[in-house]
Amino acid sequence: MNTSQYHELVDAEWMAIEEGIDESGADIDYETNGNVLTLEFENRSQIIINRQEPMSEIWLASKSGGFHFAYKDGKWLCSKTGMEFMAMVKQECAKHAGEAVDW
Repeated sequence: MNTSQYHELVDAEWMAIEEGIDESGADIDYETNGNVLTLEFENRSQIIINRQEPMSEIWLASKSGGFHFAYKDGKWLCSKTGMEFMAMVKQECAKHAGEAVDW
Protein backbone atom coordinates (compact mmCIF):
# COMPACT_ATOMS: atom_id res chain seq x y z
CA MET A 1 0.00 0.00 0.00
CA ASN A 2 1.35 3.41 -0.88
CA THR A 3 1.04 6.53 1.29
CA SER A 4 -1.92 7.90 -0.64
CA GLN A 5 -3.88 4.64 -0.28
CA TYR A 6 -3.03 4.51 3.43
CA HIS A 7 -4.38 8.04 4.00
CA GLU A 8 -7.56 7.32 2.03
CA LEU A 9 -8.23 4.19 4.11
CA VAL A 10 -7.57 5.93 7.42
CA ASP A 11 -9.63 8.98 6.41
CA ALA A 12 -12.57 6.66 5.67
CA GLU A 13 -12.28 5.06 9.13
CA TRP A 14 -12.08 8.41 10.90
CA MET A 15 -15.07 9.75 8.94
CA ALA A 16 -17.06 6.64 9.88
CA ILE A 17 -16.22 7.22 13.56
CA GLU A 18 -17.24 10.88 13.46
CA GLU A 19 -20.47 10.19 11.56
CA GLY A 20 -21.24 7.22 13.79
CA ILE A 21 -20.84 9.27 16.95
CA ASP A 22 -23.06 12.01 15.52
CA GLU A 23 -25.76 9.53 14.48
CA SER A 24 -25.64 7.53 17.72
CA GLY A 25 -26.47 10.50 19.93
CA ALA A 26 -23.79 9.35 22.38
CA ASP A 27 -22.25 12.04 24.59
CA ILE A 28 -18.82 11.78 22.99
CA ASP A 29 -16.82 14.77 21.81
CA TYR A 30 -14.21 14.30 19.11
CA GLU A 31 -11.41 16.42 17.76
CA THR A 32 -8.80 15.88 15.08
CA ASN A 33 -5.45 17.55 15.54
CA GLY A 34 -2.86 16.59 12.93
CA ASN A 35 -2.53 12.80 12.92
CA VAL A 36 -4.50 12.34 16.14
CA LEU A 37 -8.24 11.79 16.64
CA THR A 38 -9.25 12.25 20.29
CA LEU A 39 -12.58 10.98 21.63
CA GLU A 40 -13.54 12.52 24.97
CA PHE A 41 -16.29 11.27 27.24
CA GLU A 42 -18.52 12.87 29.86
CA ASN A 43 -16.29 11.50 32.64
CA ARG A 44 -13.29 13.23 30.97
CA SER A 45 -11.69 9.92 29.93
CA GLN A 46 -10.28 9.75 26.42
CA ILE A 47 -9.56 7.39 23.58
CA ILE A 48 -6.64 8.46 21.41
CA ILE A 49 -6.46 7.19 17.84
CA ASN A 50 -3.49 8.09 15.71
CA ARG A 51 -2.00 7.45 12.32
CA GLN A 52 1.31 5.63 12.29
CA GLU A 53 2.19 6.38 8.70
CA PRO A 54 5.76 4.98 8.78
CA MET A 55 4.31 1.56 9.66
CA SER A 56 1.01 1.98 7.74
CA GLU A 57 -0.90 1.31 10.96
CA ILE A 58 -3.59 2.85 13.14
CA TRP A 59 -2.90 2.94 16.87
CA LEU A 60 -5.61 3.16 19.53
CA ALA A 61 -4.97 3.97 23.19
CA SER A 62 -7.66 3.72 25.86
CA LYS A 63 -8.02 2.73 29.47
CA SER A 64 -7.87 -0.91 28.27
CA GLY A 65 -4.39 -0.41 26.83
CA GLY A 66 -2.71 0.24 23.51
CA PHE A 67 -3.60 -1.53 20.28
CA HIS A 68 -2.02 -1.53 16.81
CA PHE A 69 -4.04 -2.17 13.65
CA ALA A 70 -2.66 -3.19 10.26
CA TYR A 71 -4.66 -3.38 7.04
CA LYS A 72 -5.01 -7.01 5.89
CA ASP A 73 -7.51 -8.61 3.54
CA GLY A 74 -9.62 -5.46 3.34
CA LYS A 75 -9.83 -4.92 7.13
CA TRP A 76 -7.93 -3.11 9.86
CA LEU A 77 -7.02 -5.88 12.31
CA CYS A 78 -5.48 -5.68 15.78
CA SER A 79 -2.07 -7.32 16.05
CA LYS A 80 -2.83 -8.47 19.64
CA THR A 81 -6.43 -9.64 19.46
CA GLY A 82 -7.31 -9.99 15.77
CA MET A 83 -10.34 -7.76 16.40
CA GLU A 84 -11.43 -5.39 13.67
CA PHE A 85 -10.69 -1.71 14.28
CA MET A 86 -14.26 -0.40 14.23
CA ALA A 87 -15.47 -3.16 16.56
CA MET A 88 -12.68 -2.22 18.99
CA VAL A 89 -13.58 1.49 18.76
CA LYS A 90 -17.22 0.74 19.62
CA GLN A 91 -16.22 -1.62 22.44
CA GLU A 92 -13.86 0.92 23.98
CA CYS A 93 -16.40 3.74 23.58
CA ALA A 94 -18.93 1.65 25.51
CA LYS A 95 -16.39 1.07 28.30
CA HIS A 96 -15.59 4.78 28.56
CA ALA A 97 -19.22 5.93 28.25
CA GLY A 98 -20.53 3.32 30.69
CA GLU A 99 -23.30 2.37 28.26
CA ALA A 100 -23.75 0.63 24.92
CA VAL A 101 -22.45 2.70 22.02
CA ASP A 102 -23.27 1.55 18.53
CA TRP A 103 -23.59 2.91 15.04
